[in-house]
Amino acid sequence: MNPAAEFDVIVYGATGYTGRLVAEHLARRYGVGGEVKWAMAGRSQAKLAQVRDEIGAPADTPLIVADAADPASLDAMVRRTKAVITTVGPYQLYGDQLIAACAAAGTDYLDLTGEPNWMARTIAAHHETAQKTGARLCHSCGFDSIPFELGVWFCEQTAKERLGAPAPRVKGRVRAIKGGLSGGTAASGAATMAAIQKDPSQLAVMMNPFALTPGFEGPAQPPGNAKAHDDDIGAEVGPFMMAVINTKNVHRSNFLMGHPYGRDFQYDEMAIVAPGSDTEFTQLGDAGPKPGEGPSKEERESGFFDLLFVGVAADGRKVRVSVKGEKDPGYGSTSMMIAESAICLVKECPDVAGGVWTPGAAMQERLVRRLEANAAFTFTVED
Repeated sequence: MNPAAEFDVIVYGATGYTGRLVAEHLARRYGVGGEVKWAMAGRSQAKLAQVRDEIGAPADTPLIVADAADPASLDAMVRRTKAVITTVGPYQLYGDQLIAACAAAGTDYLDLTGEPNWMARTIAAHHETAQKTGARLCHSCGFDSIPFELGVWFCEQTAKERLGAPAPRVKGRVRAIKGGLSGGTAASGAATMAAIQKDPSQLAVMMNPFALTPGFEGPAQPPGNAKAHDDDIGAEVGPFMMAVINTKNVHRSNFLMGHPYGRDFQYDEMAIVAPGSDTEFTQLGDAGPKPGEGPSKEERESGFFDLLFVGVAADGRKVRVSVKGEKDPGYGSTSMMIAESAICLVKECPDVAGGVWTPGAAMQERLVRRLEANAAFTFTVED
């Protein structure tokens, strides 16, 4: 973190679909120049001003012109702030220069990537530099993968309190969800598939649950790729499309924290598919949304998610916890998650060292409290 910076947070990509939602949350929750000093950044001054006015942000909200194609503009931007939130994806196409600039400058960095192949490369390229400069570089600060990462953390805290030790096995189960994809998500998926076709070795990264834990390979993990009956929850479960990224982030969290869940920890993530389960999540089809498009305000407001985590001890005893959120998980809720993660990192985590982090491992209980207070989250122990 850059302690002498002019701003606490800069939202880079503020004119895009998700970026403007992040800026809108900051404007509504914090105004400008008060508790949180923040700015909007993007390629066009005129477009930034237009979005500022459309979201109802104060007229004196600082606007910064920066472009992924102009490394000097990114370098200048990151030196003005303690943290950068970037919503400019696909990150494997547009993110290299920005994360490198943050790592070099000691500026905190937060993104929404669900691109494990790119994340593995950034860990290799920037973790050591960030350790030296003090930059905290946090990937996946949205629905992938904060609710799952923190859900497992909360489940394990509960297991320690109620069972006397962390659970070596945790099951993540999507009980109910309603939301939709934006064009940015569709583009990221397409970019990852194109990268694998160009370099088939990247498929091994996608398939390895420990792809983000360099030097550590844990035990075989439950596959989670076929419909089955889950006796621990008494329901049918099936594959969940985001498990491929979320499971990797959960294992990286455990790795970064020094394996508090155990070196033999097993985790899988599936969706309840029993009749009447109320599961509704838009799948990516051939006619997906274009970049800049996404769910309407009404769709975002009516969205929600309800996630169950079951910790199973070696002797079969169990704990159950839930993580619930209001609004469309991918956008309405995600925009609040990344904004509050940035504020938490800058304001509440001076003790967190530099490196490539998962948000849950870096912030733990501090982020849980902040999401409950400011992002319509609830974390509940279920008896």
